[in-house]
Amino acid sequence: MKKKKISKAERNFFALLSFFSPRINTELLFFKKFGRLPDLKNPVTLNEKLLKLKLEEYRDSELVRKCADKYRVREYVRERGLESCLNAIEAVYDRAEDIDWDALPHSFAMKWNFGCSYNIICRSKDQLDKKAAKRQMEKWGREPFWAYYSELQYRGVDKKIIVEEYIGSPEGLPPEDYKFYCFHGHARCVMVCAGREEGWPRFYFFDRKFQLMRINRDGKEAPDDFSLPKPQRIEEAFEIADRLSWGFPFVRVDLYLTERGVRFGEMTFTPSAALDNKRLPETDLLFGSMV
Repeated sequence: MKKKKISKAERNFFALLSFFSPRINTELLFFKKFGRLPDLKNPVTLNEKLLKLKLEEYRDSELVRKCADKYRVREYVRERGLESCLNAIEAVYDRAEDIDWDALPHSFAMKWNFGCSYNIICRSKDQLDKKAAKRQMEKWGREPFWAYYSELQYRGVDKKIIVEEYIGSPEGLPPEDYKFYCFHGHARCVMVCAGREEGWPRFYFFDRKFQLMRINRDGKEAPDDFSLPKPQRIEEAFEIADRLSWGFPFVRVDLYLTERGVRFGEMTFTPSAALDNKRLPETDLLFGSMV
């Protein structure tokens, strides 16, 4: 099914609707993506079950809100005994106009704590357009991210700008990103991106033995003898994902595997806003059966 894009006007309409009825907003968004209404009474797919969770449990769960907050989740990581996985904090600001560029290191990662893709990766402060970066951070900071898709776990998050240490390579390459799909405290599989540097990214799922799982389009289309080198520290990363996901029906734990060890990325409770129309229908059912 082709992705049905949402225009800016539609996005603003759905955001406004969230303030009146997150449930109606959710049902309309699902219908726009899939051509049918979601079964929120007896859900069977992962998408449907996550939509039910966000509407009925996440809205009142302080723990989920804490873990969805990219700043406060650091406290949770420490509580799980995994402080060594946290990137160093360079600075924290309440507003974009508070950013002290002179006080920041030569390279860093800057992001808002209340959504996704609200980040700036700075490899060289000397080459950064600071005025443009400030305007972009201000623009993002004004957006009601939670309302676009009624992701209630982000509602009420105290907005912060976090500046973390840069963990990419000296050559400017981003760290390897691994997305662990965790069900009831057990990381069942990890999604890996290959070919990004060549401009043709492909996504593959691997089990805990790092064997290919042919449960998505790229996996199904891969040659019979396809494999990727097993990453160092992958077993450790699976164990870390287990510990961080304990107690949650589902959460995707994003980790980075770096030369200095496993580094924490974030915890995502509604990947693709629980409106993932790229996931194969049979995989959506498979994952749904695990929740």
